Amino acid sequence: MALIERSFRERIILVGVVLPPAGEEEVEDHLDELALLVDTAGADVVARVTQRRDRPDPATFIGKGKAEELRELSYEVDADTVVFDDELSPAQSRNLEKILGRTAIDRTAVILDIFAQNAHTQEGRAQVELAMLRYRLPRLRGRGVSFSQQAGGIGTRGPGETQLEVDRRRLLRRITALEADLQRLTLTRRTQRKARSRGHQRSVSLVGYTNAGKSTLLNQLTGAGVLVEDRLFATLDPRVRRLDLPGGEAVLLSDTVGFVRKLPHQLVEAFRSTLEVVAESDLLVHLVDASAVDPDAQIAAVRSVLAEIGAAHVPELPVFNKIDRAIGSRRLVERHPGSVGISALTGEGIEEFLRTLADRLRALDTVVELLVPYARGDVLAALHREGEVLDETHEDDAIRVRACVDEATVNRFREYLVS
Repeated sequence: MALIERSFRERIILVGVVLPPAGEEEVEDHLDELALLVDTAGADVVARVTQRRDRPDPATFIGKGKAEELRELSYEVDADTVVFDDELSPAQSRNLEKILGRTAIDRTAVILDIFAQNAHTQEGRAQVELAMLRYRLPRLRGRGVSFSQQAGGIGTRGPGETQLEVDRRRLLRRITALEADLQRLTLTRRTQRKARSRGHQRSVSLVGYTNAGKSTLLNQLTGAGVLVEDRLFATLDPRVRRLDLPGGEAVLLSDTVGFVRKLPHQLVEAFRSTLEVVAESDLLVHLVDASAVDPDAQIAAVRSVLAEIGAAHVPELPVFNKIDRAIGSRRLVERHPGSVGISALTGEGIEEFLRTLADRLRALDTVVELLVPYARGDVLAALHREGEVLDETHEDDAIRVRACVDEATVNRFREYLVS
């Protein structure tokens, strides 16, 4: 299912196009990231090309003349594949391959390839396969007349069916089967979340750019033993662990797939069920690599994906990681009020982060006053168990309680609220 050959290290040329309003520096930054993605996929970058255009060429994206220049360069450096930083249409890919005489793919294909390598669970593999099939479906190509069932002899006349149509139907059947499998897995995941929610524990999700250190932080906080590598998209499969905060509260901490600029829409759609845990969280810990060249651009990319999956409304705690490697990390923290700086690797700043996390979660609770009848000891017990009782006053017919509780508890005991 790989889109990049891994029986040997492919030789890759990167191509970036400067289109308004983007500048050359921004495109070079994107190409640097694309080079890391290509390396993660198991290939070597041997050259990179940039071009300035007012708009993409409809046929080849870069224009026929530039495509022919790229073909000569490919021969000079003995490149196997050309990778474009921008998404190519199926027609542009075909036209480029005719001119270049070699494979032409885009950033989306590289990211899909990496995901295919790193997905290990049943759900993860199904999600990646679904994304790859959706990407490949419009890019199917015919294989010539010899593979067609259309003919003109006696007994063979009729509409017939080309091999392209057979392949398309096979892919559509597989997509339908995968969607059904994922639907079943989604229902199982939702049932598990409901079971956890009945324990009335807060839910916190780690989100951030890929390689920001989410898995390292999860290991530091919970001893989860999650695989940690200094690579993009090293871990894809979500994990949930219990975390005890300094005040004694326990929360459920979820590690999620990392985001990246220009994250393929097919992947966002395929992983939507996995990412539901983010949208349903009480708080997001947005981990940012403080040592990155442009942390603000990574923050913007993550927030863009959060908006796409319906999680833009969830409160966020910005956490700048790798302060042991970042010179200007203090200025970053000062520039983002309410954020904290940590090193998930060394443990520096972890205690302050946990205190801040506990304070932010408590701030989400509502202080309410209730009159609980003496006969409803179960309600009083639930308030002590699920929230923080601040004050109790015994009156003639009921107990007046001031408590700090979440919105779900407020709704459950609304009949006892004092207006």
